[in-house]
Amino acid sequence: MLVKCFESGGSLAQAAATQAADTIRHAITRQGHARIILATGVSQFAFLEALTGTAEIDWPKVEAFHLDEYVGIAATHRASFRNILLERVVQKTGTTKFHPIRGDAADLNGMVRELGAELSSEAVDVAFIGIGENGHIAFNDPPADFETEEPYIIVELDQACRRQQVGEGWFAEISEVPKRAVSMTPRQILRSRHIIAVVPDRRKAEAVKATLESEITPMVPASILRRHGDVTLYLDQDSASLLGPELRNALQKDSQVVVER
Repeated sequence: MLVKCFESGGSLAQAAATQAADTIRHAITRQGHARIILATGVSQFAFLEALTGTAEIDWPKVEAFHLDEYVGIAATHRASFRNILLERVVQKTGTTKFHPIRGDAADLNGMVRELGAELSSEAVDVAFIGIGENGHIAFNDPPADFETEEPYIIVELDQACRRQQVGEGWFAEISEVPKRAVSMTPRQILRSRHIIAVVPDRRKAEAVKATLESEITPMVPASILRRHGDVTLYLDQDSASLLGPELRNALQKDSQVVVER
């Protein structure tokens, strides 16, 4: 895993967007199209803005898949990740190949199977993800299922995850936060050719420390990223603030380090 650290969340977002755009363009040049996975959440907004503002991405040749979504809320709900991606990516770029997770589908299990089959039909070029305050990737809260081969599963959200959604301002109180979600699985995320993880902010510092310094364990879902051969983790000074002295000093010296699997 390549770890890069920047002075601010803004510079982090710009650098991550530059790599993301290059990866998309290279995929289109190589095979005529690109398949990507999109994440949401407050921590992703600056990155998504920078990415969609990048010139020379042929967005009609980009096919985008949705990382996770709450069960039971409509696409019009302000907290709906579909709604966020439609506003911040799809409508801005004009891409016509967006596969949302319909968390309010009447046949939820059927929707999950159909979307998973579509996702699995061809390799994903790059996944853009974040890391939650409890160490989750997508909505895979600890202990995450590292064994399932299914592309998407229905999961129960833990209290820490639900409190994060309140803290970010999407819901007024925890009782309003859905208790279930549809989530891309860890193994499916790892099937992507490249993974770019955008993780700014002091509130993510404990999760970043655990991701990089713990054993690889379902209790720290993001730790599984260290098993992938092409992950770039983007941090700012705040999210890197709790790293151990050796790793923190290396980042301060070179701004990037390689963390072995």
